[in-house]
Amino acid sequence: MDSDASKTMRWVIHGRVQGVFFRQSTKQQADALGLTGWVKNLPDGCVACSASGPESLLEEFEVWLHQGPPEARVTEIDARQAEFEPGTRFDVLR
Repeated sequence: MDSDASKTMRWVIHGRVQGVFFRQSTKQQADALGLTGWVKNLPDGCVACSASGPESLLEEFEVWLHQGPPEARVTEIDARQAEFEPGTRFDVLR
């Protein structure tokens, strides 16, 4: 598979990831990389994220997700490939 073929990845980020500007920081990072998708808080305190774009940029994005913004404390990330979702922007969902 072409290493820069577009695909969609989904992540669930665990840890101290709500109330620390995780969603807004994730949007800024996705926008900087030119990815499309969404990020939202989950009722259990985790954050869910879906992003579409070239595989190499998704890998770079995932490395960032493991760190998050300065106040975040990421303890675990569940990642899986999803059906490709073409999009035009990256949204912060409520």
